[in-house]
Amino acid sequence: MNDAAPAPTPAPAPRKRARVRAPELIGKGGWINTGGKDLKLADFRGRALILDFWTFCCINCLHVLDELRELEEKHRDTVVIVGVHSPKFVHEADHAAVVDAVERYEVHHPVLDDPELATWKQYAVRAWPTLVVIDPEGYIVAQHAGEGHAHAIAKLVEELEAEHEAKGTLRRGDGPYVAPEPVASDLRFPGKALLLPSGNFLVSDSTRHQLVELAADGESVVRRIGSGERGFAGDSFSEPQGLALLPDGRRVVVADTVNHALRVLDLESGAVETVAGTGRQWWQGSPTSGPALEVDLSSPWDVAWWQGKVWIAMAGVHQLWTWDPEAGTVEVAAGTTNEGLHDGPAAEAWFAQPSGLAAAGDRLWIADSETSALRYVHPTDSGYAVSSAVGTGLFDFGHRDGDAGQALLQHPLGVTALPDGSVAVCDTYNHALRRYDPATGQVSTLATDLREPSDAVLVGEDIVVVESARHRLTRLRLPEEAVRVDAVAHRTQRAATEVAPGTLRLDVVFRAPSGQKLDTRYGPSTRLLVSSTPPELLAGGEGAGTDLFRELELNPAVTEGVLHVSAMAASCDDDPANEYPACHVHQQDWGVPVRVTADGAARLPLVLAGMDDEG
Repeated sequence: MNDAAPAPTPAPAPRKRARVRAPELIGKGGWINTGGKDLKLADFRGRALILDFWTFCCINCLHVLDELRELEEKHRDTVVIVGVHSPKFVHEADHAAVVDAVERYEVHHPVLDDPELATWKQYAVRAWPTLVVIDPEGYIVAQHAGEGHAHAIAKLVEELEAEHEAKGTLRRGDGPYVAPEPVASDLRFPGKALLLPSGNFLVSDSTRHQLVELAADGESVVRRIGSGERGFAGDSFSEPQGLALLPDGRRVVVADTVNHALRVLDLESGAVETVAGTGRQWWQGSPTSGPALEVDLSSPWDVAWWQGKVWIAMAGVHQLWTWDPEAGTVEVAAGTTNEGLHDGPAAEAWFAQPSGLAAAGDRLWIADSETSALRYVHPTDSGYAVSSAVGTGLFDFGHRDGDAGQALLQHPLGVTALPDGSVAVCDTYNHALRRYDPATGQVSTLATDLREPSDAVLVGEDIVVVESARHRLTRLRLPEEAVRVDAVAHRTQRAATEVAPGTLRLDVVFRAPSGQKLDTRYGPSTRLLVSSTPPELLAGGEGAGTDLFRELELNPAVTEGVLHVSAMAASCDDDPANEYPACHVHQQDWGVPVRVTADGAARLPLVLAGMDDEG
């Protein structure tokens, strides 16, 4: 044993940044939040520019919007964030829908609407969300995919400020953001609604961070609950969504989505209490069960009382959780955190941003938005299982009625159990109310021309729909006959990556931020999980491991499919004198459509953080 103190490790030499000129910003949809001005890359010269490639259906993109708020405010005179909206769904290519989303999620920077993914392709982006950092001279200096990178980008911004201040190439001042004119209305992008015992409605007024009680007419405001400002203290909310009445009939559970918490509203007193969540977002490696106020949650989007507990559509981690009010505990009930559509025992199922719940007897119906699917949980002899009624996967969607096996939805957010045992689906991006009948296995359309319906509640023989993008509740009589709609089928317009047959080298590129190193104190600091749709696409290389590279063997009998890649890396401050260094988790899930061709690539690089030196 050697008791001598180890020699100090010399600090690594700073890596020389690759000098890659940033391509021009182009988008057929034009610019939002600029007061009508078209911007070019040259307009940002002298400022650090952060491009945020996002799409408004994507929960991870919404997380990144929130991560960037502090940095955007702190460096307002030297940094410009530009959102590049790159749609997945057809509806997201509608310019008016993008304008709505920018207001809905309080995006306070310029946004380029790129419906044809032109800038996405120019920057070789492979995933939502992706952040690209451009220095004041117009060169790309970093790329980050997924969540958890705000601290690294903040450090890089400080380095760029110092470097370009010294060179005389930093220009301070106001950015190009121009706020839109505020609009007066009682509701602004409402999310979910609940019929109260009094006959009134409780509505989550998501963009205004409030709950609103409306009279039985669905229009007259009775009271507002919440400060109306983002917050977690007192009665403040942050983009609340789902609502569920507890069995006592006087308390309502609220999915306080951006606060990553469950709150309970006492209808009599108006008091608001936090019952689950810490206000922090759940990350891989965090506890998945325990005392409710000590366990982190991740973007709870809807809640429902079923089987003696409150079930939670945990959109941020593609799972269902439960909260037990009696025991005061939370736990994972279904899902692995892998994103996709996979049925079976609850612990093995995959979801993709579950966003709507409805309890009906021995089934809990789920609007699984990113797979455009209607699914359900049901009890089994050994616990619970997950089954799908409508939907096939992440990249197939549309508006097609008929047999459920071939029917298509487009990003549904709400589901409502009907008295006859069928289910109404708020088919959000099709602007429609759909119906699935388990008895016949048929899907039909009940109503169209509903602007982004996100929830619906039964009131006698009527159904009241939350028209989120029309900022109102709309009452409909449940029709006796379905509406005839021309069938439309879509696939995401993301181009497939052409790969060569045989062995494919997968490299997840991760460079620890400046001043940090991989955190290996408690074992491996990286994690890689690989699977495919169809499963037969991979003849080898699937499964979990700790290296961020993998040799994948492609099945020669399968010529196209989707590679599902989930990567995580943990880094900590590299300061030997600090006994408790600050640590950060970086993570991203990719769904990469691939096509096997003779002249395809033998290497697939996916950038988690840094630059691909081999690219």
